[in-house]
Amino acid sequence: MNKQIRVQAYHIPQTNLLIEEGEDEPPSSHPLLNQQLQSFILDSCHNKQNDCLPIPPITYQPIVKPQQSNARLFRRTFYPNTTTTEWNDWRWQISNRIRSFERLDRMLNLSFEEKGAFFVNGPRLPVGITPYYMSLINRDNPLDALRRTVVPSMDEFKTGSGESADPLSEEGQSPIPGLVHRYPDRVLLLVTNFCSTYCRYCTRSRMVGNGHDLPSKSRIEKAIAYIRETTAIRDVLISGGDPLTLSDTRLEWIIQQLRQIPHIEIIRIGTKIPVVLPQRITSKLVKMLRRYHPLFMSIHFTHPDEFTPEVTKACNRLADAGIPLGSQTVLLKDVNDQLSVLRSLMHNLMKVRVRPYYLYQCDPILGSSHFRTPVSKGLEIINGLRGFTSGYAVPTYVIDAPGGGGKIPLMPEYKVMHNGEEVILRNYEGKLFQYPDMTCQNEKPIIV
Repeated sequence: MNKQIRVQAYHIPQTNLLIEEGEDEPPSSHPLLNQQLQSFILDSCHNKQNDCLPIPPITYQPIVKPQQSNARLFRRTFYPNTTTTEWNDWRWQISNRIRSFERLDRMLNLSFEEKGAFFVNGPRLPVGITPYYMSLINRDNPLDALRRTVVPSMDEFKTGSGESADPLSEEGQSPIPGLVHRYPDRVLLLVTNFCSTYCRYCTRSRMVGNGHDLPSKSRIEKAIAYIRETTAIRDVLISGGDPLTLSDTRLEWIIQQLRQIPHIEIIRIGTKIPVVLPQRITSKLVKMLRRYHPLFMSIHFTHPDEFTPEVTKACNRLADAGIPLGSQTVLLKDVNDQLSVLRSLMHNLMKVRVRPYYLYQCDPILGSSHFRTPVSKGLEIINGLRGFTSGYAVPTYVIDAPGGGGKIPLMPEYKVMHNGEEVILRNYEGKLFQYPDMTCQNEKPIIV
């Protein structure tokens, strides 16, 4: 069948850090497929951009997720001459990312829809996967959770209702290029458009990895000047792209400039690096970050299969440095939209001292319909977590409102009735309880 598709005194290190222009890499290239595959796809599609002809349904048998031994086998197979020192070097990992069809096709048994995504005008979002993260992916199963989040498919070219390139209207709320000022007391500072690994459902797919409008030193200085002049701002979230792909020197320069602003109380870093490139969380990086407290980090976790000894080590290093860690997880259809999967994810997060923070409804970016679940699914999962696991392990389910409305929390309905004198509440077991609601009408004077 057809597939429709947030003034205290701070200690500021006395250094004079400089950064250079042009550290970001150019956009990734997408080599054309071989002639035989090109002809095959052209013969199977009406045109290069849209509706493909019906594809016979394929049933995949459940496949056990590769364990660490399989990750070692991956290394021996595809990187036989790579030393352990090289493999554990985050710069090596970035330099050797899988970016082309040829390398993907050699490492994975690609499906028709995965192959096709490389030819229909090239993937809508650049491809980039660290060798480390690739080693966790099941090479034989296109329905593997991690694989679906980083390997393109032709579903990306099917635009659903309400989808847009900038659904959160970030560009409309940018008083300075690279700075989003949506909430009164906090801003989003975009310091790079590069990621070590590109998620196929990325909210900023319109800008990441395309080599255009690179965040230069001068642009970042203008954004910081805006923050300095706007005294209502107390909280800065550094994001991108992924800010942890910057060098220690460049990243410290940015953080240092912010920390020298008296009204900035909190600095946050949004990243997926501890998950896709845990080798980047070096002792040197952590030693630098701990000089700028209070500093928080929001990490993008997606699935229990992402937990490895390397990820555990990276999170422990950050937590040991006194950096509060929170997780932001996007709810994705056929990836993590099962209660058992998300419960396992939340429990794993707690074990490495990462507090589940947000569960996001997937943003309606172009080509995201195959990732988005009904809102009822998110509410169902929260209902299945609340009361059945630690309160610390239950994230807040939010929709980042299209049009720039900001994050709006959603909760299952636990308040059954409110008659002005009492509230009838439903607990996690479905039982009803009465709570006496103190109102002005029935308050009695206190006699002393």
